[in-house]
Amino acid sequence: MSSLHTRLTLECPWSHELEVKHSHFVAWAAPVASPEEALAYVQTVRDPQATHNCWAYRAGPQYRFSDDGEPSGTAGRPILSAIEGQGLDGVVVVVTRYFGGIKLGAGGLVRAYGSAASECLRQAPKRVMVPRVRCALQAPFEFSNTLFHLLEGLHRESETYNQAGLSVVFTLDENQLPLFQEQVRDQTRGRAVLRVLERLEGY
Repeated sequence: MSSLHTRLTLECPWSHELEVKHSHFVAWAAPVASPEEALAYVQTVRDPQATHNCWAYRAGPQYRFSDDGEPSGTAGRPILSAIEGQGLDGVVVVVTRYFGGIKLGAGGLVRAYGSAASECLRQAPKRVMVPRVRCALQAPFEFSNTLFHLLEGLHRESETYNQAGLSVVFTLDENQLPLFQEQVRDQTRGRAVLRVLERLEGY
């Protein structure tokens, strides 16, 4: 795989704590596959009792960030910059602040939120993102057992039955596709139809 196309995400969720002038910052980071997953993670880890829960995510070409009441540009943007600065994708970071009584000023906030996010991401274990493809496989009923054996271990989205037989929508790593196509063709004697529906941003 060319290094130009190699992208990194996190191996697992991670957290890091930082104290700046008595304000306590807790950064939470996690790998995500979509904006919806990122926003769900924000809701999961945000603390309603905290002063602010600021966040940012990048998932492929899509990104968003929130200052959650901090002065504009002092929290969400530095968190996003931390994600991008480490060349990461498919990542969400939430930085929760517990105010310690001393105002930090705009520059201090940028440094605090940026540092909390950067250090959290720097420490977190990484892994290479693998491009995936979403496929549909249609075959006569007589090949049902064969297909389910081939699909074992893959993520199946749906299974439907119609007059033509069995139809399954699933995803797999893009680099697995050529071998899978060959196995389907050989084991169904060419009677199954495999279509690639879309290429997904892997994570």
